[in-house]
Amino acid sequence: MSFIWALIVGGVIGWLAGLIVGRNIPGGIIGNIIAGFVGAWLGTLLLGDWGPNVADFAIIPAIIGSVALVFLLSLVMRAFRKAD
Repeated sequence: MSFIWALIVGGVIGWLAGLIVGRNIPGGIIGNIIAGFVGAWLGTLLLGDWGPNVADFAIIPAIIGSVALVFLLSLVMRAFRKAD
């Protein structure tokens, strides 16, 4: 059951990051979940494990890491579109 909660929380974190940055995450729901998990890992690595925890995610560092990830991903994708 905790795995399902982790998927849900990861998806919500990725979705919030997309809303904050104002860019769509490629891959829809799966992309949101991946961005949430990778962003949570990145945020925890850089900022530590502080703030409220939900489904083993430190929410504030996870959102900050996901926002950074989505922003960087959108810059890379824009550069590839201009190169074509």
